[in-house]
Parts: sequence; C-alpha cells; structure tokens
Amino acid sequence: MHPNPAFHTQAKVANIAFARQRAFGILAVNGPEGPMLSHVPFLIVDNGAQLDLHLVRSNPIARVVDVRAAAKIAVSGADGYISPDWYVVPDQVPTWNYVAVHLTGVLERRPQAEMREMLDRQSAHFEEQLLPKSPWKTEKMTPEVLDRMMQQIVPFRMSIKTVDGTWKLNQNKPDAVRLRAADHVDASGMGSETAILAALMRGADGQH
Repeated sequence: MHPNPAFHTQAKVANIAFARQRAFGILAVNGPEGPMLSHVPFLIVDNGAQLDLHLVRSNPIARVVDVRAAAKIAVSGADGYISPDWYVVPDQVPTWNYVAVHLTGVLERRPQAEMREMLDRQSAHFEEQLLPKSPWKTEKMTPEVLDRMMQQIVPFRMSIKTVDGTWKLNQNKPDAVRLRAADHVDASGMGSETAILAALMRGADGQH
C-alpha cells in the first residue's frame, strides 16, 4: 500500500465493493521456503466478511494449507503511467496511477463435499454478467466427468479480517492539474483500461 494518506480516503465498503466487482486477485500465503502466490477468481459473500475460492489440487498452496493459514489477496484495477508533461506545471516527475485493494485474513480448507455448491455459486455469479447468454450450469456436464473434475479442485474460504485500499489517482494535485492529466490519460490509448482510469481520476476529489 502507498504510504501517502491522500490515497487512502476510500471507506471500507468502497474497497469491498471494488474487490467484489473485480473478483480476481493474487492469493499469497507463507510456504516452507517463502511466500507462495496464486492468481485466483473469488466470490465475496453478501456481508463482505468472507470470500470463497477454489484451487486445483496440485496447486502448491492447496498442498500446504491442510486446515487453515494466514493469507492475503491483492486485487488490482485500472492502472497507467502518468507523464509529468500532462500536468502543465513545472518540476513534476513521472508516476503510476492505480487502484489496489488488499484483503487479509485466514484461509480455511473446506470439506470436499462443499465443492459442487461453491462452483455452482461462482459460475452463476459470472454467467449472470454475460446475459442474455444462456447461463452455463454444471448440469450440462456428463455426471461421471463432473465427478472426476470435482475431485481435482479443492474448496477454500477466507475470513476477511482487514481491508486496505490504495486509490492513487493524483488526489495530491490541484483539481485542474489532476483533470488535465486525466484528459491526457483518456487520449493516450495506453491500454484497454485507459477510459476507466481517466474516469476514476476525474472523480478523485478525496471526498469519500
């Protein structure tokens, strides 16, 4: 997390909402030889106190976490390079704007019998975002094939203890300077998330 308090004004509910919408991050736990990382989709439960995820059984994290372990999930959003020229004020330096939320808590291995229900909830959540496409459901699979695949993945639940967010969007600059930079980000075509980053910068007045 960036140390400047100007980038930490978002409320917990906003950080949870961001992580819920992104639903993909880097899971980190301590292993016997140091940090272990895995890129995972996840589903935050309604009250925002827990999230569900699954790992392939051969994932090193799944092999290490027999019962429970301290864990963190880092969730990133739109990001991009900011040129000092875009501020149109002297003595500026390059920087990188971004949004990131860290969810810290305890990762618990769940009974294998919960895997099917968890997968159904996760797939329903993401399939809903593809409407009017007819949703994919596990019922579409041959039962024997589905049973074999269920044995290859392991359900986990993480209790969320702390939520930290960095929204580094030039809030430490005067409004006119920040908005000029946002216009240049929008016009730069740096990537698919350019418009999203520019919109976030335009709304970053620090009053959250």
